[in-house]
Amino acid sequence: MARIIMGGAVLVLALALAGCGKPAEDPSASSSVASPAASASVATAGAKPPAFAQCAACHSVEKGMHGVGPSLAGIFGTKAGDVPGYAFSDAMKASGLVWDEKTLDTYLTNPMKVVPGTRMTYAGMSDPADRKAVIDYLKTLK
Repeated sequence: MARIIMGGAVLVLALALAGCGKPAEDPSASSSVASPAASASVATAGAKPPAFAQCAACHSVEKGMHGVGPSLAGIFGTKAGDVPGYAFSDAMKASGLVWDEKTLDTYLTNPMKVVPGTRMTYAGMSDPADRKAVIDYLKTLK
């Protein structure tokens, strides 16, 4: 009997927690799809653009917290291969790149072509609007 009660309590707790963190839905809100320009403006406001999910698989946005790849906090405007506490490939350290809009756009299109020998074995982000949204988001990270 106690096992059934405990199982029921766990189920109730799980259902209660499932609703946590969800914003209230506004029934008057439109369900239209955002344009690429709107996605970029969301990134500028500091929200993670959907395309950043590809980056988040390996990169943190918290300063000093590295994953498979280095933290991306404060990366915009810095020299490639120069994030303290992360062991970059020799190719990245020797690349001479500085992470500005143009460099990031080119790099995110095809990282292995831009820096042969990089450990970032990511095929690239083909959509220019997605790259712009990610770059605009990276600019907001401190």
